[in-house]
Amino acid sequence: MNVEDEAAGRARAERLLELLQLEPVEQDLFLGHNETPGPFRLFGGQVLSQSLRAAGLTIDAASGLRPHSLHGYFMREGVAARRVLYEVERIRDGRSFSTRRVVAIQNGEAIFNLDVSFHVDEAGMEHADPIPNVPRPDALKDDLDSVRRLVEAGVNDPRLSSFAGRARPFSMRSVFEPGSSQWGLNRNWSPVWIRFLGAVDKSDHALSRSLLAYASDMGFVGTAALPHQQDIPRSGLQMASLDHAIWIHRDPDLSDWLLYHRTTTWADAARGLCHAQFFNVGGELVASVTQEGLLRRTVG
Repeated sequence: MNVEDEAAGRARAERLLELLQLEPVEQDLFLGHNETPGPFRLFGGQVLSQSLRAAGLTIDAASGLRPHSLHGYFMREGVAARRVLYEVERIRDGRSFSTRRVVAIQNGEAIFNLDVSFHVDEAGMEHADPIPNVPRPDALKDDLDSVRRLVEAGVNDPRLSSFAGRARPFSMRSVFEPGSSQWGLNRNWSPVWIRFLGAVDKSDHALSRSLLAYASDMGFVGTAALPHQQDIPRSGLQMASLDHAIWIHRDPDLSDWLLYHRTTTWADAARGLCHAQFFNVGGELVASVTQEGLLRRTVG
């Protein structure tokens, strides 16, 4: 990643950390800012991460409870020009588990709702999927560098996302390098290494898990279009997240690389189903994610 792109990414990362410091309005009521205010659609990962953060703010930090399971529905398109109000409902508080429900509101209407379960750490039986056999991050090129070279070479590939050349709060290194021959083939998986570009206090487990939730929506719904990318350009598709579920198995270390292994198993009826796993550099399974998204063809 060149110096300018890294600086822009670090600025985005610091901005994201600011966004996760929600403003208390009343008990269980919080107000959030947006990444880039303007007349365009809110990124679902931002609303998801802020909703999880709001839920965590109603949990006693000394309880040892950490979010392990969350299920959300995107109901209306959020707009970046208007702040988001997060209303938390305390469903249950127990010794081992607590449950929260969060509704994200704009203009008096719910745009997203989230159910979150919190659990204390307990000992138990262990097994997990192994990390896929893919190149390590140090053997891969930064995505922004690859896209920049394509742009400089005058390549205008219709399969490139409009977000591909924009700095994100995370550095990203795709196993299938953008613009490569393998990248352009129809396929059902899209593994990418990611690393947060900001500084995170590892003891703030709730914040780390909120950042993971943000990352879990990056480029996710587009995975469902990959088996058809040689036939249908991205500009010919309307895509949006519909529902999103995450199971967090261990604390993520956002300061180090995580493999975000995205796959798709089904598409039909203008919807697509995607799954993902996060692995740390040690090969441990960190989290599992599933999302159904809108996948509507807009051109003949």
